[in-house]
Amino acid sequence: MEVIYPCCCGLDVHKKSITACVLWAEAKGKSRKEKKRFGTFTHDLLQLADWLEKCGVTHAAMESTGVYWKPVWNILAEQFEVLLVNAQHIKAVPGRKTDQKDSEWMADLLQHGLLRGSFVPPQPIRELRDLTRYRVSLVQEINRIANRIQKVLEDANIKLASVATDALGASGRAILQAMLAGEQDAARLAEMSKGLLRNKIPELKLALEGRMTEHHRFLLRELFDHLRFTESKLSEIEKEIDKRMLPFEDKVTRLCTIPGVDRVTAWGMLAEIGMNMNQFPSSGHLASWACLCPGSFESAGKRLSGKMRKGNVSLRRCLSQAAWAISMMKNNYLSALYRRIAARRGAKRAVMAVAHALLVIAYHMLKRKEDYRELGADHFDRIDVNRIRRSLVRRLERLGHKVTLEPLAQTA
Repeated sequence: MEVIYPCCCGLDVHKKSITACVLWAEAKGKSRKEKKRFGTFTHDLLQLADWLEKCGVTHAAMESTGVYWKPVWNILAEQFEVLLVNAQHIKAVPGRKTDQKDSEWMADLLQHGLLRGSFVPPQPIRELRDLTRYRVSLVQEINRIANRIQKVLEDANIKLASVATDALGASGRAILQAMLAGEQDAARLAEMSKGLLRNKIPELKLALEGRMTEHHRFLLRELFDHLRFTESKLSEIEKEIDKRMLPFEDKVTRLCTIPGVDRVTAWGMLAEIGMNMNQFPSSGHLASWACLCPGSFESAGKRLSGKMRKGNVSLRRCLSQAAWAISMMKNNYLSALYRRIAARRGAKRAVMAVAHALLVIAYHMLKRKEDYRELGADHFDRIDVNRIRRSLVRRLERLGHKVTLEPLAQTA
């Protein structure tokens, strides 16, 4: 095979050690190799960089092993062309079950141009990823705390969640704080409700007649302290994300014109796919990278499976939440797409299809710097009007009706 990189290196990265294999291409199709093992401390990584420079290495490749590749990338990417390779693309070859042979195999594949580097966004985008993913963790923690509070209330015979839509809303928090202060009269507690919840005061009185003990109060105080602390951290993270997104405010505003997409969703999308769409040749490449397109498994002319790969979990979560929001909307193209597919394939497949459509739309909007253009809820009806007309006529005839069509313009 043709040699693409005469001097390259394969890196087998682990938590505590890195095995490096440098491969030189020589005359008559022969090659020379040298292997060396390094630690993973910064001092060791600098020694690795010096050794690669002395060997004349221009390109290096390593697998995306957990988060252990990041320290190596931070040091080597400044001096060399580093490829971060998906482990699935490097097939397990019999007999290559040691670190030395793995690094040699990667170096051999890289030398002949058989490895494809994964998309690694620039440092500012990676930092945004850290913030948006940490924000998701905080939101999930808040939900866990709210569930723990609900369990304690149920154990105390307090059925607040059976009456109030949000037991931790403004009314719910005021009532629970009064209960923690020692108030036990259900009528007084119910009078603390606000807004529309005041229409349910009789039900609230019954729901608040519980058996709360000092043990329950202690648990609730601890949980509320934990809840307030987590909410304060969430607020700080959102402020930091908002500040870092200021240079890209035009892109955030543009994405927010898509139905179902708010600022938080736009933050998540931009943090995962980046600001520059030139790294993806087409929207299909982006959907394939995010694993939001159906799988392709066909043999002997039969479609065997369409299961999607795992892909970018954070991006999928972000787009799926937006798709669920769209499923409850009306009078727009994306909601019509959801209902069209859900009727045939079910709600979950329809959500993933809408998530795929959202990603494709975002790609073209960011690449062309255009706002969202609504196609309308009747877009699919306008594609082939005659087919829909024939289908509806046949359906009425099957019900025993004689159908005569007359255009509205002639009637007028």
